[in-house]
Amino acid sequence: MAAGCGRHLRECSPTPAAGVAAFPGAAEVGLPSPPFTPAGPSAVRPRSRSSAARPQGGSRAVHAGIKSLYLTPSIKPESNLGIESMPSEMLIKIFSYLDAVSLLAVGCVNRHFYHLANDNGIWLKICSSCFQPKKTIWKMKSKQTETVSLGCAALHDRKPGASGLSWIIVLKDRNGKEHVMEEANLSFKDTSVTILWYSTDWPCLDILSTLKLFGVIPLLPDQSRARSKNGPRHRSLIAEYHLANLTEKSVEVGADKLVRLFCLNSGLVVGLWKEKNEIAFVMTSLHYHQLFERSTLGSATVKYALPPHKPLLDDVDPEYGLHDYSLHLDMHGRSCTYLCGTFKSLFCRKDDIADEYLKLTAVSLKDNTKHLPLIGTPGLSWETDVFKGNVKDCYVMDVTLLDETGKPFWCFSAPVCMDLSSKASGLYDYMGRIYTTDYADSEGKVYVELVWLEETKEYFIVNLVLYLSIKKVNDWFGTNY
Repeated sequence: MAAGCGRHLRECSPTPAAGVAAFPGAAEVGLPSPPFTPAGPSAVRPRSRSSAARPQGGSRAVHAGIKSLYLTPSIKPESNLGIESMPSEMLIKIFSYLDAVSLLAVGCVNRHFYHLANDNGIWLKICSSCFQPKKTIWKMKSKQTETVSLGCAALHDRKPGASGLSWIIVLKDRNGKEHVMEEANLSFKDTSVTILWYSTDWPCLDILSTLKLFGVIPLLPDQSRARSKNGPRHRSLIAEYHLANLTEKSVEVGADKLVRLFCLNSGLVVGLWKEKNEIAFVMTSLHYHQLFERSTLGSATVKYALPPHKPLLDDVDPEYGLHDYSLHLDMHGRSCTYLCGTFKSLFCRKDDIADEYLKLTAVSLKDNTKHLPLIGTPGLSWETDVFKGNVKDCYVMDVTLLDETGKPFWCFSAPVCMDLSSKASGLYDYMGRIYTTDYADSEGKVYVELVWLEETKEYFIVNLVLYLSIKKVNDWFGTNY
């Protein structure tokens, strides 16, 4: 019985089908094996010797074919592919992780890398990480009276050159040659810095075409080391002036025995020797408002553009934008200060708007309690390697006008002169000669009236009026006056 049961199990148990031998190497290459079939008497076929000898060679052929189909690339990679073939966006992203020195080195590889390495976004990141703007504190009579955010560093509270920031002028002649003037004498005031360049190697005035004013900062600021003129530095264009026919196209603001002063737009003064009619010195006064940004965030050819102002609308106040102005006025002659004062709560009524200007009266002729004396006699001091002088009836006027929210509305620093008026004084308290000062630009005008008192040898400001452009007011406050 046991033998009969064993025979029955052998007949019913499955055996490898003949198809397995026909596909040798299936398990080796991962092909599915054919299904097994029950092995019966009729299913068992004798295998010939020739068919049994073929499995090894067929397995190699199938394996090689599949390997060549799936593992061999259809397109061979080009051997000349490199970093230069990458998209510009990816290269700029890579360059943004470099420091200033490495970025300058990359810009020397080829023209394409040069333009990518000069991306403004990369340099803005580098400059912003090195310098952080701070607030400017106004000081008057050794007491902190107001704290106003002017969007720049408090330069007058620092030692000159502590942050590495400096200013240079570049003179270009008609042949394209540039003359760089580095050394400058700095004079810091409450709301401005006055810069004076003098040298014995000035180029001839007749061959000069342009003068450019730059802010300069080292690309690798390190306060532990002295500044190097030969190290990598970034130039930011602040202003550009044309020097052709200087004496004919510019305004002469004053003179003394040695020099004549000619004022160009944006507050640049060129001092010329009277005898030779050549450059003696160059002077400019820069207001602190946005000065740090203008001196660092521009390029060598394009000036820094101020961000657009978004007006804050007010539907409740019917005279919105006409009141609560604050004026800070500083009158100085570079080395000494003649007046430094603040005038608050300035306003203008709608009926006083005339000739496209809004009138703000800081000192009125009728109110003698607000008349202000000047400290000393106004004059603009200058110096060179050999000579020093003072041009009388000239001074630098710094105006900072804030709106009702305390934001800088109108800021400038410019040299002005005092003109003798032909009219006589109509004030009983002040009998003397009358002098006037006028300043005007695209945003407004300033009118100052002074009286000279011979008895006390001093000047009194008896009238100080600001005229704001209606277009400037409407654009700032979103009004329609």
